[in-house]
Amino acid sequence: MSKFVLSAFADEIDENLDVQMDVLQKHNIRYIEMRGVNGRQLVKHTLVEAEEIKRKLDDRKLLLSSIGSPIGKIGIRDDFEEHIKLFRHTLRIAEIMQAPYIRVFSFFIPKGEKPGDFRTDVIDRIRRLVDMAASSGVTLLHENEKDIYGDIPERCMEIFDAAGCSNFKAVFDPANFVQCGVETYPEAYEILKDRIVYMHIKDALFESGSVVPAGHGDGKLREILGRLWERGYEGFLSLEPHLGNFIGFAELEPDSQQGLGDEDSGPGKFAIAHRELLKVIRSIGASVDEE
Repeated sequence: MSKFVLSAFADEIDENLDVQMDVLQKHNIRYIEMRGVNGRQLVKHTLVEAEEIKRKLDDRKLLLSSIGSPIGKIGIRDDFEEHIKLFRHTLRIAEIMQAPYIRVFSFFIPKGEKPGDFRTDVIDRIRRLVDMAASSGVTLLHENEKDIYGDIPERCMEIFDAAGCSNFKAVFDPANFVQCGVETYPEAYEILKDRIVYMHIKDALFESGSVVPAGHGDGKLREILGRLWERGYEGFLSLEPHLGNFIGFAELEPDSQQGLGDEDSGPGKFAIAHRELLKVIRSIGASVDEE
């Protein structure tokens, strides 16, 4: 039976953990994809600091869906050994936070050069990360991101096929594909559908690349979520609104009675992003698990 569970990049609400938790709980969201907290990336905190963050989450009965790490978000020619040190630390933080997933990337390709020339280096690095994570019980989620090796679905599949591991899956980001000029559905979805275990929820416009609320762009979220629901998807939909520069809030008639701040605030923008996602989910006859 299908199950959509909501999570969110709460640092887009506010950098302060207490504010993040307050707003998520007002929206009945129990999970965080933790990227930034208290002014720093989660993975740049000490283990002692991570333990304190976990205690605060436990007190509020909130959990991590994933660590929104920056692993793999460096140039393919950058020092990988220093990055490996950060990844070891990230694995230890994932253990403390009891996070089932860590988001990773497949390295930025130098401008003007052919991605295929770096295929071997990319795959060697990904395999090393996957091997290190294998004993931890954590699954690595590759995010399609503009200008990295795996920015289009065909190269994403090259990486998945080469890694060949059960602990390396896809987080599907429709907006990122749109910004790369890729049709999300059916093109990207059909290529990656058997690897998708996690969704990032943001939408974008082909014309400008601008990020917009779910269902207001060219990411075809209705079609993708509809197909996932039909196929029995059980997993997270993680809100990553990226709406800091979105100027169309007035047309969306924010509900001023929610007490979440005006539409120009972090909580206000998040409220709109959350509501627009729920509209998409209801339009396909699906529901959100709030147990």
